[in-house]
Amino acid sequence: MGPMPQRPSILVAIPAHNEEASVDRVLPCALEHGLPVLLIDDGSTDKTAARASAWPVELIRNAANLGYGRVMRDIFAWASSRGFDWVITMDCDEQHEPRFIPDFVRAIRADTSDVISGSRYLKRHGSDQPAPTHRREINRTLTRELNEVLGGKLGCELTDSFCGFKAYRTHACEALRLDADGYEFPMQFWVQAAANRLRVREIAVPRLYLDLSRSFGDGLDDPSVRLAVYRETLQRELARCRGRLTRPELAGARRRRTPDTCTRA
Repeated sequence: MGPMPQRPSILVAIPAHNEEASVDRVLPCALEHGLPVLLIDDGSTDKTAARASAWPVELIRNAANLGYGRVMRDIFAWASSRGFDWVITMDCDEQHEPRFIPDFVRAIRADTSDVISGSRYLKRHGSDQPAPTHRREINRTLTRELNEVLGGKLGCELTDSFCGFKAYRTHACEALRLDADGYEFPMQFWVQAAANRLRVREIAVPRLYLDLSRSFGDGLDDPSVRLAVYRETLQRELARCRGRLTRPELAGARRRRTPDTCTRA
């Protein structure tokens, strides 16, 4: 009888910006699952880093706020450089519950996907809360547009394109060429994931909105501006990746004459 297959190594990574009110609750709950935890403090001006340093986690501090997309790219690079097979990402504001980490671990061990994406709309949880109207509508609109233009290349139809509670196969993400710095990051990621034929699976997670006063920054608190920025990123990435996506899948998309920079040169 041959040797048992080695279980994949998994990192839990948490972007944080001004989360001093919640970090002491999130980190112990994340740590109790026995996985190493990385927290990237993205230019916080409060005591997030000081509080995080009291816990047995890897802590990276950015001197300035670089943006969600930049932090995600740094998470992928950190996980890859340290040989992790997978990285589970979750927010630090208690809208992603660490008790669902085992659901992602089980999906990882099934070894049938490259991206396991939490969905707050796949099925109902008893703790679900109503989404703010403008957030729900932007999510619904762009999720529908992604499904239309990507034509099934993700291996499943998305129901929630913006949830940050996800698991990523590290090696699969090394093929992507991501450069989005802000909250538009998911639009770039999904197009490149489709262009590189990453296999995607959704799993249900609760829908929680605990602080409706949080700002997106950079003028994105205006829903119309936010939608326009996200759509611009989506269209730009479709144009960049047109060589990896068939012509019918680009029907209706505004394309620009730009080099195909989707994959590793």
